[in-house]
Amino acid sequence: MREKKVSLKDIAKEVGVSTALVSYVLNGLAKEKRVGKEVVDKINKAARELNYQPNQIARSLRKGSTNTLGLIVADISNPFFAQLARVIEDEAAKNNYTVVFGSSDENCKKSESLIDTLLNRQVDGLIVAPTEGCTEHIISLAKREVPIVLFDRYLPELSTSHVVLNNYQATYSAVEHFLLKGFTKIKLVAYKSAMIHMQERIRGYKEAMVTHGLARNSVVKEVRYNHIKSDMEKIFNEIENENDTDAVLFATNALSLEGLYAIRKKNMRVPEDIGVIGFDGHEAFDFFNPALTYIQQPMDEMGKESVRILIEQIKGSKKIVQVVLKSELIERGSCG
Repeated sequence: MREKKVSLKDIAKEVGVSTALVSYVLNGLAKEKRVGKEVVDKINKAARELNYQPNQIARSLRKGSTNTLGLIVADISNPFFAQLARVIEDEAAKNNYTVVFGSSDENCKKSESLIDTLLNRQVDGLIVAPTEGCTEHIISLAKREVPIVLFDRYLPELSTSHVVLNNYQATYSAVEHFLLKGFTKIKLVAYKSAMIHMQERIRGYKEAMVTHGLARNSVVKEVRYNHIKSDMEKIFNEIENENDTDAVLFATNALSLEGLYAIRKKNMRVPEDIGVIGFDGHEAFDFFNPALTYIQQPMDEMGKESVRILIEQIKGSKKIVQVVLKSELIERGSCG
């Protein structure tokens, strides 16, 4: 026999108040309706003890809210985004929100389709890692006043809330670390992308090389997103044949991992033949010896700030909040 579902009337009877008063409290209107703290506490206590489960569909229709957030990452198979998604999900849960996920795979059309799908499911707001070519779609969301926070990368032409890394400083500092260790012929391996986070990593590298009088050694090798393996093999064939490189800085963890495989395949010794710094950690790095020195992004802070800012927007804030976080260089053995 199905157990009878607890109603507002049951709670009202338990506490000795009206059903309307219970409704005010459980729908977050106690302050507005000037319900005393003692009564609020009694109603909430009775709701817990009776195991009251609100009808979320009915509540969302009344409040115009579903208590769900939409999250679109660039590549869920990337440990960086997988870990960020977990942080965001946990932080959302602390604020009584659930998260619906999607992965754009750095594809603009897929990203736009995912955004539209999430909005049709009536999510209260979006946290998005934008893809190349999707600017107009994001602008249209902003014009419609859809609560949205961009993370990991942002759109310079659009004034919207975002939480990102200081990518310029991250690669600038990595170059200086190489120099402290005696490396001077440093190449950067980056994705072929016009997105601001990648361009800032390239800019940081180039300006560090120029500042330290090494402009002639400044070389950026670009890799196509869907051709990582073949492009990386080509790059390391060139490095091996030209003998003009003593260190490599990788601009993402996926590039770092593929680069380490290429280095192993060439039987290059790290750091004796080539120094290496990666971007973000990866559990696969533990299988390489020596361990990889890498740039660590503050993922917990990035995820928590994204959720905090979005919830403030959902509650009615019109303030544009733009957070730029600092990275940390995790020094291990790949630079000597």
